[in-house]
Amino acid sequence: MTVAENHRSGPDRDDAPDDRQEVFRRLFDAWHGRIYQTCFRLMGHPQEAEDITQDVFVRAMQAYDRFRGDADPGTWLYRIAVNQCLNVRRRKRRLQWLALDFWNEGVDETTWTGNRSGGVEDDLQQTDRERIVGKAIDALPERQRTALILSHFERMSYKSIAEAMDCTPSAVESLLHRAKTNLARRLRPHLGEL
Repeated sequence: MTVAENHRSGPDRDDAPDDRQEVFRRLFDAWHGRIYQTCFRLMGHPQEAEDITQDVFVRAMQAYDRFRGDADPGTWLYRIAVNQCLNVRRRKRRLQWLALDFWNEGVDETTWTGNRSGGVEDDLQQTDRERIVGKAIDALPERQRTALILSHFERMSYKSIAEAMDCTPSAVESLLHRAKTNLARRLRPHLGEL
């Protein structure tokens, strides 16, 4: 039984802990990989993506009673994931400014450059093209970046992206247009290298 089916079965549904755990085990099995990939693409670091992915499923379990069941469980999880990633990025940005304001030294350079790699070995394996495009995507405004990742990498429809980002499909279309325009502008100086 899926989360949506369990909620659609009405007030007489069996909410025994074993049934609820089984529903979430299936939900986790079905969606963990896709949610992790989205978090990884939004955050750029495997451990951070895994932490956020776990938090997404914990939050989903906590919000189980508020899930209406009329939406696709995947869209519901993507929305939680996108919100969690954006919250973590905002929190990190605030901490960076605090570090700059109060200590002005000792801030890791990779924090400012958007370095997505995990070390020297990863840098050697990553192509110049991926690095250039990755940096350009990282430099996009958050909402444009999120819409682009969900559209291009996750292959989500405008409607699903709109539900995940809590906006309208026309807003998604506008975000994607601006993202592609900004991305093209940022990549234009590197055309010879691509």
